[in-house]
Amino acid sequence: MPSLLSRRVPLASSSEQLKTLEGLPVAREFHEALKDSALVPFRPTRIEVFQLNVGKLCNQTCRHCHVDAGPDRREQMSRETMQLCLDAIAKTDIATVDITGGAPELNPHFEWFVAEVKKLGRHVIDRCNLTILETPSHAHLPAFFAEHGVEVVCSLPHFRATNTDAQRGEGVFDKSISALKKLNAVGYGVGAGLRLVLVTNPVGAFLPAAQASLEKEWKRELDRLHGIKFDSLFCLTNMPISRYLEWLMETGNLEGYMERLVNGYNPAAAANVMCRNTISVGWDGKLYDCDFNQMLDMEVDATVPRHIRDFDKAALEARTIVTHRHCFGCTAGAGSSCGGTTT
Repeated sequence: MPSLLSRRVPLASSSEQLKTLEGLPVAREFHEALKDSALVPFRPTRIEVFQLNVGKLCNQTCRHCHVDAGPDRREQMSRETMQLCLDAIAKTDIATVDITGGAPELNPHFEWFVAEVKKLGRHVIDRCNLTILETPSHAHLPAFFAEHGVEVVCSLPHFRATNTDAQRGEGVFDKSISALKKLNAVGYGVGAGLRLVLVTNPVGAFLPAAQASLEKEWKRELDRLHGIKFDSLFCLTNMPISRYLEWLMETGNLEGYMERLVNGYNPAAAANVMCRNTISVGWDGKLYDCDFNQMLDMEVDATVPRHIRDFDKAALEARTIVTHRHCFGCTAGAGSSCGGTTT
């Protein structure tokens, strides 16, 4: 297992990843599944979430990371591009701004951007890996988050150390628990109006268990073992791209996992996937249907604006969403999105 500050051999390119998925035998293609579900043309319902990836720099190297983030990544959203995002948000009624990375807090303009978004009266979500809060340069962030009413959505594979460290690196669990206690101490997850969400991905080649039952178990065990409280648990399916695709190939699980996703296709989940109410902005300002398409360099349909400088909400809401075989990952079983299950 790679250490927190190690890097793997560079991954296959996005086009090579797509070709790998195309080479697998599947019962049907994703567009065929959508057609059978009367979801063609596949279009947004309404853009309600403005999600931006502010960079791929991260203090961790997690084995499941679909961003391939790490300490040696240098892609970072500039302040100029962030200002273009602010300009776009200000012209719309989009209520939620969802900030992700890498570790988004490592972007030097992160706190400025959060404060500016709050001035626009929008809800801010920060996708936090928790361990960043344990670094001296970012120890002030729990108080900053509380001051600005930021919703904190945190990665934690399991409520026990073994599974968490297996996925995210040795020592991550203990740092994560320490960070969660600090968030609780400033009011997060304890009924003070500051929302704290945990996110779990399966450690293996299988789909998540039922989100509602897992949430009850996690709340009980984290409180019992560590005195930690939180508001909700999101269960996300691992997407067969990037490092997780690499792991599936290395362990001989790729074909079986893809078959599980395809056979688990759920029309109700497909109707509520995040690309239908979210627009994704890359670190360089390019526009995507979702964060997963972003990592595969699959930009929004060529008939609509493809960069934040040309943002047109009406046009983007009328676009046809770009799909591929990896989309079965969001529509299998109870579904999967940045907000947890979709059914």
